[in-house]
Amino acid sequence: MSLTSPSSAPLTVVVAEDSPLLRDGIVGVLARFGHQVVAAVGDADALLSAARAHHPDIVVTDVRMPPDHGDDGLRAARVLREDRPDLPILLLSQYIEQSYAAHLLDLGGDSGLGYLLKDRVSAVAEFAEAVARVARGATVMDPEVVRQLLHRRHDPLRRLTPREREVLARMAEGLSNAAIARALQVTEAAVNKHVSSILQKLDLRVDGESHRRVLAVLAYLRA
Repeated sequence: MSLTSPSSAPLTVVVAEDSPLLRDGIVGVLARFGHQVVAAVGDADALLSAARAHHPDIVVTDVRMPPDHGDDGLRAARVLREDRPDLPILLLSQYIEQSYAAHLLDLGGDSGLGYLLKDRVSAVAEFAEAVARVARGATVMDPEVVRQLLHRRHDPLRRLTPREREVLARMAEGLSNAAIARALQVTEAAVNKHVSSILQKLDLRVDGESHRRVLAVLAYLRA
């Protein structure tokens, strides 16, 4: 029985993960939520071939995989975005690596991007929602990655209040203002005010598109 929601239409997905157990787990989670995995592969070369053959709605790929066992998945994602700039891509990583978040931004384009730790797959509903949000064009960053980015680059944020830091972390996770308000149990008007203040203090242009706003914030943090 599939577990779809009104906001999440069925997607066609290419999955790339060199661990057969995790690969099968990802396929199973996506199938539970009504999505069709058109290819599930174990190396970067197969990822490139599968994505070009099937034209999926989204690619979910490990960062590190064969043939070189380095950042082959990330490099394959870069090639795919050059081929098809509108292709949403969700990267998975075993460990937090700040450079991966930076390289994610370098993929460019206007379509969805995501970077999650593999542990997030075990939270099946959360993972499925992240896949759907990236497919819809959002930028989704793992909360733990966001926390470490904020911790490592504290200087640019010294002018922010504690509440603004909380809002910024939620922004970088890809949440809308309404979702941030629910998470922090404040009004949406209060969140709007905090967001405006954050962007002003960080000298970032106010942009109505949430994923562009997240990209701008993360780009500032890694600058």
